Amino acid sequence: MMGKRRIGLIGAGMISRYHLTAWSRSPDDAVVAICDPDLAKARARASEFSVPSVYADAAAMLEREQLDGIDVASSREFHAKHVRMGADRNLTVLCQKPLKPTYDESVRLVQEIAGKCRLMVHENWRFRPFYRLADDWLRQGRIGQLSGATMQVRGSGFRPDVDGRYPALERQPFMRELPQMLISESQIHQLDVLRWLLGPLDVRRAWLGRSCPAIRGEDRAVVAMETADRMPVILDADGAAFGYPPRSADDLEILGTKGAIRFRNMKLSVVDAAGCEEHSYESEPAYQNSFDACIRHFSEALSQGTPFETDPVDNLKTLHLVDSIYRLAGPIRVLPP
Repeated sequence: MMGKRRIGLIGAGMISRYHLTAWSRSPDDAVVAICDPDLAKARARASEFSVPSVYADAAAMLEREQLDGIDVASSREFHAKHVRMGADRNLTVLCQKPLKPTYDESVRLVQEIAGKCRLMVHENWRFRPFYRLADDWLRQGRIGQLSGATMQVRGSGFRPDVDGRYPALERQPFMRELPQMLISESQIHQLDVLRWLLGPLDVRRAWLGRSCPAIRGEDRAVVAMETADRMPVILDADGAAFGYPPRSADDLEILGTKGAIRFRNMKLSVVDAAGCEEHSYESEPAYQNSFDACIRHFSEALSQGTPFETDPVDNLKTLHLVDSIYRLAGPIRVLPP
């Protein structure tokens, strides 16, 4: 660990394995401590990744360890608390989304910690390899002037399996009690990707529904948006779609005057005057790759003194879209299960 930045990881839940795998591949950083109120989880992760120190309390970890930065992967209700703790010690902070449950609360947090630390939001969806390639194609002008975009997201995680259990809730039980669920917890990623690929977006119409009786929030959403030049952008998501795998998958189409970019069934293609170019991906490696690339970007920006791509100001733009959707959609429509 000589010469490496010393990182403390806050949170040892399901997502922490992806964080720790990514950190283990970083040449300039080392996770030296993990904390989680559930010490058994923290110890298991520490053993799995040879992390030397384990704590039940973030304050104790920050007091006793000489850290250069923290990676906040705790439950969402504790994100702001842990970001503040890092900022008060002038540590560099990487924080899982969302910073706070609402846009207004997030704005206040960003204002509060301004100048105290460097903060990057761990919004890794845009770091997936197929979206990075799609961005390259768009920047090259391969499909000409854009004319429309649609993203469809389908999964059956909120439909009961043969044992009456909901796969999405088995994987992430906390989603049961979220009053705002699909958009704020899941589709926030797709909104960030669309905004990053297409430029600033405004929400024009939104509709939210719920068919799963085991959750409080929505499991279906249709959102109509516009770019700055009034190009239509549609996000259509259903987490309880019959006949789909439990884990949802993206289906993206971007149309242009000279071609089209499509991502379907883990295949990204561009069709233009030169013909068709296609690349295939595997789901789980691509998922881990997004964590690797996100943390690599964080590390390189620290080493080089360059800006974070997903800094708080950038992330607030995505959170504003989320806030606009809930404001325009009104009450969730209850649907037949």
